[in-house]
Parts: sequence; structure tokens; C-alpha cells
Amino acid sequence: MTSERLPAQLAFLREADKLKGILRHSRVTFAARRENDAEHSWHLALAAMILAEYAEPGLDLLRTIEMVLIHDLVEIDAGDTIAYASDAAKAAQAERERAAAERLFGLLPADQGSRLRALFGEFEQRRTREARFARALDRVQPILQNLHSHGAAWRANGVTAQMVRDLNEPIIRDASPALWQRMEGLIAEAEANGCFPAPDAP
Repeated sequence: MTSERLPAQLAFLREADKLKGILRHSRVTFAARRENDAEHSWHLALAAMILAEYAEPGLDLLRTIEMVLIHDLVEIDAGDTIAYASDAAKAAQAERERAAAERLFGLLPADQGSRLRALFGEFEQRRTREARFARALDRVQPILQNLHSHGAAWRANGVTAQMVRDLNEPIIRDASPALWQRMEGLIAEAEANGCFPAPDAP
């Protein structure tokens, strides 16, 4: 069994290393460069550990960490699409991600591949407390990064404060009202500090 499984597992890990080369739209907080997906996934895993007390009671922290560590692996094939993209662009991204999940998780032995596909689907569907919290953290992190980079990604992509509220409130509040209350305050602070694009002149 090991002779069959191990080469497949190592091949998957080698492929997963490509996540380090997928750039997101968000900037890291300490430099004028874009974050890569591997950095993002690690940071979400750390956020899950630190912020778990704000999740729904009974959270399975390990399952949440597993979800955030694998949720963006599909972007190795599908690439990153900004959260504020059009509905058509999001639909196309979702289709690319479905195909990517089949290919990437299909590299693993069947039992492991099926489990990772299930975790990915759980994250996307947001039906469990773990998935809701993982998705909320995925929305919290870019808000924090933009706050500390003076809205670099927001301003570069024409994202307004209201767009940030509309996109993020349903996801974050559903998982953690306390986290949303804090994010709402930070968005208002960012707005007051000029972190969003200037409104068009009349």
C-alpha cells in the first residue's frame, strides 16, 4: 500500500507548492507587494487558532484549519479572481475551480482525495459552523490588510466602503457577530482615513 500511496502523496505535495506562485490582489501589511495564496492560507490557519473564541460554540478547530489550508489550492489552476468581480466573472471562476478540484485532489490516493474534495465543498457551501467561520476569516483578512496598506487593493480596484460592507457583512456576521462588529468599525475608520478611492467628481 505504501509503495502505491506515497508517490501519489508526494506528487500532490509537489503540485501544491505552486500555490506559492499564485498572487492575490491583497497586499501584505509590511511591504508594497501582493500576497501569494500560500501566505494567505497560512495566515488564515493562524487566525483560526487565535480567533476561535469568536466562532459559534462547538467549533471543530482542526477541521476549520484543514479547510483554510486547502481552500485556495484550486487557484493553482483557476487563478485568483477579486472578490468584487462581476457575477459572470465569479461564475467562470467557480467553474474553473470545480475542474481544478477534480484534477488536484485526484492526484491523491482515493480516500484522501475524496476527503479534500469534501472539505473544499464544505467551505464553498458554508453549511457548517466550521465552514462559516473559515469563510468569515477569508473575508476578515483582506479588510485588515487593506486597513494597514492604506487601502492599496481597494483603491487600485475601485472598491468603495459600501461595496466592502455589502460583500462582507452577510458572511462575517453569520459566523461571528462580534467579528463583524469590529470589522464594521474598522471599515468606518478606513473610510475616514481615505483608504477608499475618491468619489467621482459631479
